[in-house]
Amino acid sequence: MNLRQNKCKPCEGGVAPLEKSEIGSFMEQLHGDWKIVDENKISREFSFVNYRHTIDFVNQVADLAEQEGHHPVLHVYYARLVVELWTHAINGLSENDFILAAKIDGI
Repeated sequence: MNLRQNKCKPCEGGVAPLEKSEIGSFMEQLHGDWKIVDENKISREFSFVNYRHTIDFVNQVADLAEQEGHHPVLHVYYARLVVELWTHAINGLSENDFILAAKIDGI
C-alpha cells in the first residue's frame, strides 16, 4: 500500500486505535526520522536555515492538512518545526496519521 496515494477518511471515534503491529508496519513506510511518542502519537522534527524557510514549510503542511481534513499539531521554532500526529477522536493512532505523515515526507 502506498500511503501517499491514499486519502484521509473522517474519524469521529467509535473505532479502536491501531495495534502495535499495525503501527510498526506503517512506520516502515515513513521517513526514518518519525518517532512513536507515548504509544499513541508520531512525531518528526524538521530543521531549516531560518525562520522564513520554517514558515514556508509550515504553510505547505497546513495546505496539505486542509486538503486531507486531518490536522497535525505544529510546534514552530525559529529554524525548527516539530510535527505531532494522532487521531484526537480515538486518542491514538489511525491510518490517517500515517497517510498525512507520508504526504508530509513528500513535501
